[in-house]
Formats: sequence, structure tokens, C-alpha cells
Amino acid sequence: MFKLANNLSKEDALKKLSQETFTRRTLSFYRYVRISDPQVFRDQLYAEWMQLGVLGRIYVSQEGINAQINVPEPQWEAFVQNLESHRELASIPLKIAVEESQYVESFYKLTIKLKKQIVADGLAHDAYDIENVGTHLNAEEFNKLAESEDAIIVDMRNAYESEIGHFEGALCPDVDTFKDELPAVRDALEDKKDKKLLLYCTGGIRCEKASAYLKNEGFKDVNQLYGGIINYAHEVKQKGLESKFKGKNFVFDERRAERITPDVLSQCHQCGAASDEHVNCANEMCNLLFIQCAACAETFSRCCSEKCKTVAELPLEERLRLRKSGQTKPKMFFRKKRSEVATS
Repeated sequence: MFKLANNLSKEDALKKLSQETFTRRTLSFYRYVRISDPQVFRDQLYAEWMQLGVLGRIYVSQEGINAQINVPEPQWEAFVQNLESHRELASIPLKIAVEESQYVESFYKLTIKLKKQIVADGLAHDAYDIENVGTHLNAEEFNKLAESEDAIIVDMRNAYESEIGHFEGALCPDVDTFKDELPAVRDALEDKKDKKLLLYCTGGIRCEKASAYLKNEGFKDVNQLYGGIINYAHEVKQKGLESKFKGKNFVFDERRAERITPDVLSQCHQCGAASDEHVNCANEMCNLLFIQCAACAETFSRCCSEKCKTVAELPLEERLRLRKSGQTKPKMFFRKKRSEVATS
């Protein structure tokens, strides 16, 4: 019987990965579906996927499942058959990664967590009807409508995601969480409820809730990119279309991003040079996610500031003492303005 939790340290997990002789396929999928007993469903998936060597981060709730994983190529067919064996997952659309990194695996351990929601929205229960969503558009339809003067393209991702890549002319709210973005978009477009809205996100899951919410708020023509940026990139390549999405697509795994086009849209948060490389501050007590160019990575020893560089260079015992004292707290995924990063 497999343990229903993976307690390997990151170091041990990465060592185990380095010894593998096969490749892995990174993918994501989601589905809003009624799950009567999330705990039982979670435990069953964990036992089955552990046997198949699946790694990744999965959220399960009564409203459905949201998964970002990688699967050993030799187990791919068995994994697909496993999905089909579950009523909740049968025929679920799979979004295969646009690119795999040759330097780092997307995930190094299997984690399946129970959540109240698979996408936290901070809304009241009656704020939307998840079955009344916007019109789904493929890449060709999205491109065509994006050229209309009556259309408004809306990025339903966080600012640190849209900063490194977005659709041309898109409204990109300056927020760090999805629950903040919903009211921000509503307020920004309050006088444009008759306009054609074109929503997009990474893989489609946030647009399902966002489109339902905006329709409930009185927006009359709400549309969304089917399968998100991931599916769009595949369609553009397969059909020879122009990519109106420029730059990188941020992803929530060890790769951090997939390059969609060569365009570099963002700047180093420390010196302002062109860069779209997200890193986490090497001071583990900070762990701030920010954009850093190669020159600043060398100058600051991969830290976000001189202060963090000083802490990161302390002996391990001193760093542990500081951590226990509670003087600093991790700031993963919350941005600072470039000037704040450079001077903090």
C-alpha cells in the first residue's frame, strides 16, 4: 500500500529524478464537476497516480479538480486509461505543455491537496453560475474577433504573469490574485457592458469563473479563449496562424514559463534592462518572485536586494536563527515595483 503523502525532501526528490532514464510529459487539466467525497477521491487518485510515477500539484474540491502534472512517457497510455476509468475525469481535455525544459523538470513530487475551491475567487456563492459561462473560441476565432474595434481583450491572469507575455492590446489589471482581479475587471469595464469581451488565461480554468461572473454582472457579450494560452499556442503552430500573444506564458511549476514568441516585453526589476526571466530571491526567507537579468543575477548573487544578499551570505546557523525569530516572511508570488526591489 502506497503512502498517501510524499515526504521526500526536495533534494532527495531531485536526486531520484536525475536517475530516471526516461522522459516526462508535462500537462494540465481541469474540470468543474460535482465530487461527492473529495477526500476519498483524492486518496484514490494519489494511490493510483503514485504507482504510475505521476508528479505534480493537484487541487481537489467538491466543485472539481485542477491539475498540473508530468507523466513518465512509458506510462502515458496507462495514465490516459486511468483518467477514463473515473467518471469525473473521462474525456477530460488535456493541455500538453508548449515546451519542456532541458534543464529542469516541471515537478519533482506528487502533491494532491483538498481545497474549498479549485480556483479561489473570494465571491459569494450566488455571484455566478458556473454552468452559464462565456462563448468558447478557438485560436482562429479569437484572432478574428481581436481585430474588431468593438472587442476588448482581457487578461484574466495576475500582473506578474501578464508582465512577461500577453495578447496585443489586452487589458492587464495590476493585481496579484484572481480574487482581486474579478472586481478590478468589473470596475474597469463598468461602462462597457455592451462591448464584446475576449477573456483569456493560462489554460482556461480562470476564464470559466470569470466569464460566468461577468455575465452575472450584466456584461452581455462575453467570450473566452478555449484551452487558454497553452491550447492557443498549439493551434497557432498547427494551423500556421499569426500569434497575437507575444512573449512568454507564465506557468506554475519549476519551469516558470514557456516561450511563445521571441518578444521580450518586460524589464529587469533591478536595472531596467530587457529581461523576462522570473527567479525567486536566493534568500529563502524572502523567496520573492521577480524578474532579474543575467548581469543583476551576478551582482546581487540571485537576490532581490543588497539586504537579501547579505542575509543569503550568512552562515546557515545564523540564517536559521533569523528564520526562527520571525523577522522575515516569505513573499512568494507577490511583486514589488522595480524601484522598490532595487532599493529594499
